[in-house]
Amino acid sequence: MNSDISLKNINRLAVPALISGISEPIISLTDAAIVGNIHINATESLAAVGIVGTFLSMLIWVLGQTRSAISSIVSQYVGANNLNKVKNLPAQAIFIITSISILIIVGTYPFAHSIFKLYNASDLILDYSVIYYKIRVFGFPFTLFTFAIFGSFRGLQNTYYPMIISIFGAVINIVLDVILVYGINGLFEPMNIKGAAYASLCSQIIMAISAAYFLLKKTPISLKVTFPFNKEMKRFVLMILNLFVRTIALNVTLYLASAFATSYGAEYIAAYTIAINLWFLGAFIIDGYASAGNILSGKLYGAKAYNLLIQLSNQLIKYGIIVGTISAIVGAILYIPIGYIFTSDPKVLAAFYDIFWIVLIMQPLCALAFIFDGMFKGLGMMKYLRNVLLLATFLVFVPILFWLDTLDYKLYAIFIALTVWIIARGIPLIIKFRRLFLPLI
Repeated sequence: MNSDISLKNINRLAVPALISGISEPIISLTDAAIVGNIHINATESLAAVGIVGTFLSMLIWVLGQTRSAISSIVSQYVGANNLNKVKNLPAQAIFIITSISILIIVGTYPFAHSIFKLYNASDLILDYSVIYYKIRVFGFPFTLFTFAIFGSFRGLQNTYYPMIISIFGAVINIVLDVILVYGINGLFEPMNIKGAAYASLCSQIIMAISAAYFLLKKTPISLKVTFPFNKEMKRFVLMILNLFVRTIALNVTLYLASAFATSYGAEYIAAYTIAINLWFLGAFIIDGYASAGNILSGKLYGAKAYNLLIQLSNQLIKYGIIVGTISAIVGAILYIPIGYIFTSDPKVLAAFYDIFWIVLIMQPLCALAFIFDGMFKGLGMMKYLRNVLLLATFLVFVPILFWLDTLDYKLYAIFIALTVWIIARGIPLIIKFRRLFLPLI
């Protein structure tokens, strides 16, 4: 087995994963930037995109954990040179998760109005949220399908094809956003927020088709569903259940952040939308190295190469902090121009500039949390990830948010609470990892 954990090999996995990961928030950022500059009700439209984006992220992150579970199991079997034993698992997993996603569409579509009222949306923001969601939601199964295929590629130690697919999807989304939102003079009228939703839906469908093509052409894994279920299906389901509970906790954090920001007024939720999407962008940049940790740790764990696991963790900490620091510096240099990309509303810009510095100083801290998130997912130790996030959310984030809100800190309350939450996620994972593997060397 090739156990190369050199910087070159880590970057071979991390850089394509980084580029692939960036495409996910770029779709949301593009919608925000394009919609935030339309001529009719731009602030309300931007707020609606932020609210719906938060809800869809919750759904995608809850069920999109199939990517991590598939990657973990496949990479461990690759490390043990037994890939043939799990070749039918991805197709079975995709069948289950896409079936669930269709049920979720059926269960949420009629109740969109009520759902977004829970986010404190009202009046025009609520109307736009419902319009945007009732189009975007149909891309949900295609996104989960793509994520599951990406998990298969990761398990096979390949991040190149997911990168190609993600770049293609992001470019399609940007082009369609401009065309559909603003319209083309003499051909058709601007579709405004509806155009942004249709652009995202089209890009998600195209990415799913592309992902299926590359998986079938470039790997030994089939998309044909066969029965009985693979013997690893039980472990896969347990991983998903633990990640499901963990992601519920994650989305409690995002829900409360979004709901509190919305309650402060339209300019605050608009500023929050810009800031949180830039935070997601930074997180996905760091996630390139977290993905390398996920991929390589599963393979090394399957091969019982514990000494290399420790070395890998040390290297990834260093690389992740460097990347996080660079992201913060770039953000600081472009501090003022970044805001104008998304809006020209002076109230929104003022609220955004007040708290963007907190987003920037979080970046190196996010590196530690996300890298060890990735490594524990690669190891298949989802139970511990679940427990850490439950504690960080309900014993750290929630109390701090409510306390600072009573002091009328508004967006400061949200982003200070998020910073402490990130610290509470990262430190326990580092301690647990070293306690597990240092004695095994």
